[in-house]
Amino acid sequence: MTTTDPRITVGVDGSAGSTAAVTWAAEVAARRHLELRIVHGLQLAGLYYGGGVSGASATALFDAIRVDGERVIAEARSLAASIGKDLVITTELPTEPPVPLLIDESRHARMLVVGRTGTGGFAEMLVGGTAASVASHAHCPVAIVRGRHDTTVIPDEGPVVVGIDGSPNSEQAIAVAFEEASLRGAPLVAVHAWNDVTYEDTRATARILTQPEALEEDEERLLGQRLAGWQEKCPDVEVRRRLVRDRPRHALIEESETARLVVVGSRGRGGFTGMLLGSTSQALVQHARCPVLVVRPERTK
Repeated sequence: MTTTDPRITVGVDGSAGSTAAVTWAAEVAARRHLELRIVHGLQLAGLYYGGGVSGASATALFDAIRVDGERVIAEARSLAASIGKDLVITTELPTEPPVPLLIDESRHARMLVVGRTGTGGFAEMLVGGTAASVASHAHCPVAIVRGRHDTTVIPDEGPVVVGIDGSPNSEQAIAVAFEEASLRGAPLVAVHAWNDVTYEDTRATARILTQPEALEEDEERLLGQRLAGWQEKCPDVEVRRRLVRDRPRHALIEESETARLVVVGSRGRGGFTGMLLGSTSQALVQHARCPVLVVRPERTK
């Protein structure tokens, strides 16, 4: 990871998806001997901006929202404490909307964790681009805790899968994936998807590339080059190479069926600084069958 702050931060809202995220984040923090920070945002904008509530009614509503937030935090803290007896846990209950709150929290975290769905303080986390905004602009890797077949059943077996495309962001994803596989004692599946169809940037028209066999050899060399040296750095990690003739999003979603974690860069080849998630990472955030760890590009200071 690119930051030295000893903290895993998880956003909670009391939903089933949030509970799964707390469990997953607590296990990660305990395994790494890091602090776990639990945050819940109180959505109070409606009380001040056109909400139609004022005076004693507003005070009563504010108190009810805060009491509910304190309950959510207390339940999450109790769950996390049951997972790691020696886990250092801190909490925060600010009156901020979820996206700016989580992005700000990411400045001081090794990893930011959110559930696949939400209510209350993190309502509709995966609807309207909220998760994409967090994963696109966070200052650390962002884990979206997804379960098998849109449930909260989070896999604890299987390999760590990493998508490789040759971009600088992909290089950072490889480093994170080796670290995650080593910490979990899991094999690493390195997936590089290629296609013999490309698209003209200015016309958006498809063309078939000639000599696909030669192209496949080039892509196989690229995969080998990207993994070169990592097996020497991490000899405890069993590496399985997977070169597939498919679109990356399809290949990685398929791999997520049996994986315990998929690691991907926030954007790949052809991405532009400031854009939201690339199509591959966006598809995984929405459709993967296991937790997804989106690795952000390192920020220059």
